[in-house]
Amino acid sequence: MDTAPQKPSQDHPQDAPQALPPAAEAAFDAGLDPRAISGNQVFRLAHRTSDAVNALRVRLAKRWKFEPQTIAYQGYGSTTRVRILGRVLLTRKPQPGSRAEHAALNGTQNVRGWRAFTSVPVQFTDVTITIGDVVTKVQADRGGLIDTEVDVRLQPGLHTAVLQAAGTEPAEALVRVIAPDVKFGIVSDIDDTVMVTALPRPFLALWNTFVLSERARMATPGMAVLLDRLTIEHPDAPVIYLSTGPWNAAPTLARFLNRNMYPAGALLLTDWGLTQDRWFRSGQDHKHKNLERLSREFPDMQWLLIGDNGQHDEAIYSGFAAQYPDKVAAIAIRQLSISESVFAGGHSEDGDHTASKVPWIYSPDGAGMAKQLTALDLL
Repeated sequence: MDTAPQKPSQDHPQDAPQALPPAAEAAFDAGLDPRAISGNQVFRLAHRTSDAVNALRVRLAKRWKFEPQTIAYQGYGSTTRVRILGRVLLTRKPQPGSRAEHAALNGTQNVRGWRAFTSVPVQFTDVTITIGDVVTKVQADRGGLIDTEVDVRLQPGLHTAVLQAAGTEPAEALVRVIAPDVKFGIVSDIDDTVMVTALPRPFLALWNTFVLSERARMATPGMAVLLDRLTIEHPDAPVIYLSTGPWNAAPTLARFLNRNMYPAGALLLTDWGLTQDRWFRSGQDHKHKNLERLSREFPDMQWLLIGDNGQHDEAIYSGFAAQYPDKVAAIAIRQLSISESVFAGGHSEDGDHTASKVPWIYSPDGAGMAKQLTALDLL
């Protein structure tokens, strides 16, 4: 998510569970965003229209017996502060004992893309987060998203955070706590880097996102092996999947990564549509901000940045490396094939990086990247 981290609210403890939190209910019924909106009259009208549409979706979802659900995503952090990610949605739960429930429990769903967008965000609702001996209360944003930092003392390793909004079952998420002496981390794009999507071309984007079943998506050759080898060579290295994809697709992406044996890691996605101060969220800005945030959170870390030449990864990584050369171990760019370039609407030119203080490598697959990373003593 490309907004600033939310701060814990100072409200009183949660009320008894109910179908929908009162603050969210009131906002939906009024069709208004309870937070101040900057911008001109047209922009404020767009927000009112968006919230009115969401209010209608909420009423329809309640009529169709959708239930509020807290979803928790994998987080990460240091021994003193962790980043917690989650979302609150109205969703339709599978019938008890059904094939859908069995698939959900075992992670074997094969869902058409459009189904990920049928859930409705629960806006501005309070969420209680428990990790270690710390209990924090935050508020979801207008997209139902939680992206917050919690100050807590934890040992390096995997920990569990519990997130719960009113009227929902508690949801657990793994949080990877990184030791202070870890100096190497991995940031990887998803679309056309670890998964072949051809996302930028509009009609193919719609097809891949809304129609294609998730098991029809292809893993990029050799990339799972490459990332697995990197985590074996650097067992304490954090893995961050940084993408401009929507949070609606997070469960599908998590299953894809697991099914194709990619290392577990935190997903940093974005949300489509209006923000508090602009018409559309910027994917490039989302990546820039998260890279800068990682550089602040882990000031002694050097990152291997992995992307592709089908969108803006080269420009984004180049800008970050120019600003923070001591924080980049290397930049690895997957070269799209001719057909992939056509589907993706072209590709960026492979730039001249001879003057760069950071090593750049290019390859069409993970195997080629592995050879070059071995020469750099990163594998």
